Amino acid sequence: MCPVLLLFLLMAALNSESSANLPEDNTGRKFIAAFPENIAYYHPVLPQNKIQITALHDNTVIIIKQHTYEVITDTLMAGQSKEFTPNVGMEIWKQQISNLVLYITSTNNITVHAISLRDNSMQTALVIPADKLSNEYLIPQIPTIKGTTDQVSVEVTERNPFRLIIISGNKATTGTVEGAQGVPFKLEALQIWQILLNKEHELKAVKADQPVAVFFFHPCAIQFNCTCGLLHNMLPPAKEETLKFLVPPVLAGDADGETFLLLPDKIKPLDPTSPLVEAAGMALLYRPGLLLPLIPETDFGSCFVVGLIPDTQSFAVIVVHKDFTDGVRVGNLPLESPEWKELTGTEYVSTDVELLQVKVVIWHTSSTMAVYFKGSKGDAVFGNPGAMLSKTPDFRGCVLAPEVLKIGEVANGWRESLRYCRGENLDLVSMPSAQLGAQISRKVFEAKDDSLQEVWIGMRRSSQTGAWYWLNKAPVNDTNWKEGEPGMVDDGQCAIMSLESEDFEWSDEDCCKVARPVCYSDPILLPL
Repeated sequence: MCPVLLLFLLMAALNSESSANLPEDNTGRKFIAAFPENIAYYHPVLPQNKIQITALHDNTVIIIKQHTYEVITDTLMAGQSKEFTPNVGMEIWKQQISNLVLYITSTNNITVHAISLRDNSMQTALVIPADKLSNEYLIPQIPTIKGTTDQVSVEVTERNPFRLIIISGNKATTGTVEGAQGVPFKLEALQIWQILLNKEHELKAVKADQPVAVFFFHPCAIQFNCTCGLLHNMLPPAKEETLKFLVPPVLAGDADGETFLLLPDKIKPLDPTSPLVEAAGMALLYRPGLLLPLIPETDFGSCFVVGLIPDTQSFAVIVVHKDFTDGVRVGNLPLESPEWKELTGTEYVSTDVELLQVKVVIWHTSSTMAVYFKGSKGDAVFGNPGAMLSKTPDFRGCVLAPEVLKIGEVANGWRESLRYCRGENLDLVSMPSAQLGAQISRKVFEAKDDSLQEVWIGMRRSSQTGAWYWLNKAPVNDTNWKEGEPGMVDDGQCAIMSLESEDFEWSDEDCCKVARPVCYSDPILLPL
């Protein structure tokens, strides 16, 4: 078997279990978000709350509605990222019910990050699209923070309890924050409810009759040297199964006893020698200044977008299987001299890459991975999961819509097979490169039934010159002819691919021979 095909088959085996469980990506056309109180409301420095949007397609119209405030509109091109600054009065203070919801819509899929800054207190959050929100969220355990959670007071902002912000979508919503003392709530459409997480209530989960967004935060948790800052991130929807989380060293920091995993049922001190953690439902990484939802292994993707934040040090943190480090790409380029660090006891490694552009696309040619954003401003550290654009790896780039491959149901001649494919808005498959041939052959092999022995592909001889050509007009360079093939012009004018072995070799055949076709269309890739 050729080495390229062996690599693709190994990748398929590696990802076969996780790919079936991968979630939808982080792109959408509707988003809801809010800005929590960042430090005490009496702080003399005004907040700088921003929304960072990345468009995936040309001429994407963005509309940001701010309750009764202004409406922001703009048009972005494919791959363009831009920051939008809503009204300064959008920050939510201590009120329980609020209408200060940001409602973001677009004509094409986008990704959205929320950025909250006040002096050196900065936090970023990946905003989940409205159509991928849930009716149920698990509440993490509250970390022990000296000067904050050990001296709780509703009168002093630094000593406030942690809080939840629950945001309804376009429908009126009722629900309960469940626990030892459950707390019901009722919201109108696009309304916010804020609740203090008092320990005596032992609150465990949010359950609602409509999908909601849930933010977990503290307005001013003590970090170091009697300074405090916002802790803020969006909770991922609850999952019932036990998940595996990998913690890269650069996110864990020095793990000096102040780094914890916040789980639904317990707080687990992070052991740097055991970066693999299993937990039911979800896991947040906490260290002073940082509150970060971890990406479970089942949710790894093939393409992410991360964005530099001006006036900060910004990095992308990458976690990938150790056998597939060569496939990582930043924009169009492979990583330059990466320093891979082994995640002890696992098959994974991690590295970090400094971000020098406003928007960076990180993708993999053949496998899946996890990508995080990590930033720092002064002594403050913050971060969020990267926005996953795709879960389909492809050696050609970041896939927005995957390639389509279909084996025709009826065996027929080459010309009839071509007509059938085009009737499906596809074409007989062209495979002008060895990489593409390996990728398509693997997918045909996975999709075929036991009776399928050979298939038509989109190659034939020119009736004028006798030269072979691909239907998509690509040059005929890399070929996979069986030994002794192709024969003379009179032997056969159309190319057929054998499925009897994993070599997927080609032969020339009479175009009237009966066989089933492989129909195909190219993926849609994000401009890099």
